[in-house]
Amino acid sequence: MAGVSTSTATYARDVRVTWWYTASSIVFLHVFAVFIWSFVVVLEGTTIEIVLNLVGAVGSVASAVLLLVHYRREPVDDGEDTGRRPVWPLVLLGVVSAALMGVSTASLLVGVGFAAQALCLVRWRHGIRLRLVALLFIMIVAVWSVDAARLQPDGYAVSGFALPLFVAMLPPLSATSLWWWDIVRELDRARRAEGRLAAAQERLRLAGDLHDLQGHHLQVIALQLELAQKMMARDPDAAAEQVRAARASVDEARRGTRDLAARFRGVPLPDELANAADLLRAAGLTVDLLVDIEASHAPADVLGPVVRESTTNVLKHGGGVSASLSLARHEGAWVLVVENDSRPAASPVGDGAGLSGIAERVGAVGGTVDATRLGDRFRVTVRVPEGVTA
Repeated sequence: MAGVSTSTATYARDVRVTWWYTASSIVFLHVFAVFIWSFVVVLEGTTIEIVLNLVGAVGSVASAVLLLVHYRREPVDDGEDTGRRPVWPLVLLGVVSAALMGVSTASLLVGVGFAAQALCLVRWRHGIRLRLVALLFIMIVAVWSVDAARLQPDGYAVSGFALPLFVAMLPPLSATSLWWWDIVRELDRARRAEGRLAAAQERLRLAGDLHDLQGHHLQVIALQLELAQKMMARDPDAAAEQVRAARASVDEARRGTRDLAARFRGVPLPDELANAADLLRAAGLTVDLLVDIEASHAPADVLGPVVRESTTNVLKHGGGVSASLSLARHEGAWVLVVENDSRPAASPVGDGAGLSGIAERVGAVGGTVDATRLGDRFRVTVRVPEGVTA
């Protein structure tokens, strides 16, 4: 089975990977800094200092993790205040924990550095983040200078150069990482908005074409029937001719509607599958899409309606959070597989969901349909011979 993942699916997956990479990097650096300072305290500190440091270390790491979770879920809109207030207890936890670590290490740099880290993990409004990070960095450098002058040369709190520099750089590095994540998130939102706009424009174009076509024919039919009604008493033959003309107009309207529908159905199958995946993602599902590199040769007139009907079934009866679409050529047939998970409360999939219509359409060209449930996942497998047409 030769298959390629579409760029849309790859991009959506990369966005999630980017977040996990960003968050895990920040947490790793934070834990590493906390561990190094705690290790120094355990080696050279008193029992009280060790206890204070361990309590502060646990609280600082917990605050960082919870702040990152809040950052991921918080809305991006600057004018949206909902969800901002609950973040301050987490910041307070981080500041208090940083103070405990600073007391246990007898270092202002440790306390100020980890407090600044908590402040840098907050989603600030545009323009505030840069000024805040610059101010905190200047404050950290100043505190570092004070610590270096105050403590004895053999004091473990500021011994060496690497550890103080690591603490000083941790807040701006975290803020920069989150800033890049915000850019990626905005690009993802723009991509989703572009997909919804394209779908809306396509629907408007279809509605306009249908309105122009049907409006013209219905107006002609109405005039012909009105004329037939007026001529019925004095000239029945002429009235009957108008009725026949109206019937011919009805046939012409039906042909025009079929031609319009055929024009919109004439979408290449890879594009049809990509549109279905975008629609499912717009509904909030995580979608995996795998398409054969020669899928453009598959019978789009047969499988295209099947893709649309299957997508509708997932939206109406799935109720889950993930789905997968795949199309591949196997042993002289095209195999389409649509799979999704479903919640227990989701409506059951039966004849009303369109499976019987899919089976009838596919069966007319010698294909088969297999619908199975595997635990909480529902799978529809459609096999259609190569070279068939509807």
